Amino acid sequence: MILFPAIDLKDGKCVRLKQGDMAQATVFNHDPAQQAAQFEHDGFRYLHIVDLDGAFAGKPVNAHAVERILEAVTMPVQLGGGIRDLAGVEAWLEKGITRVILGTAAVRDPAFVREAARCHPGRVAVGLDAREGRVAVEGWAETSDLTALELARRFEDAGVAAIIYTDISRDGLLKGLNLEATIALAEAISIPVVASGGLASLDDVRALLDPRAAKLEGAITGRALYDGRLDPHAALALVAGLAA
Repeated sequence: MILFPAIDLKDGKCVRLKQGDMAQATVFNHDPAQQAAQFEHDGFRYLHIVDLDGAFAGKPVNAHAVERILEAVTMPVQLGGGIRDLAGVEAWLEKGITRVILGTAAVRDPAFVREAARCHPGRVAVGLDAREGRVAVEGWAETSDLTALELARRFEDAGVAAIIYTDISRDGLLKGLNLEATIALAEAISIPVVASGGLASLDDVRALLDPRAAKLEGAITGRALYDGRLDPHAALALVAGLAA
């Protein structure tokens, strides 16, 4: 079980949104690289980054901030937001990103996602962000007709490394993960699934360690870390089996 601390980038700063609303952005750190280094110091072993501006623009916007983060940490980093073609995938992999996350492209251009996964085995993940069961795209500004399961099944044989499933209704609201929907998705496909959206407390971390969640690769945590609701050392000790 991997706990991924999240860095969401807007205007070069580390922010958190509520339900993906760019108008409801709270700045938590003006120096994302320093924040990433702190996460690594805390003991996290895999970082999750989203270029929020890039997700809306359809191209990388916060590239400089991402590059500074890569210089500041040695842990693996996964990145999503605005990556829409193979050249973009390869550019980030060459710069040191371990795994790219393709979201809007998975709906708009599934053939490209398949090609990227074939060319770079184990290094392409698909981000499925769902609102009321339907996949949202373009930085969550639009909702498609596809369910998360329908979209995930399109990539069953594509070599995709992971599905990152976000319940938009819970994202940034500290209401707890939607584990029922996430586990149901994980049980319906063979691709590893990462839970995202709403992780709020040590109780949520304990729930991730329940045997029924064993198929999950991990979970992403954001606002709870930033506002102090989730102690990183206690959470990581739980995951490591060092605490009850």
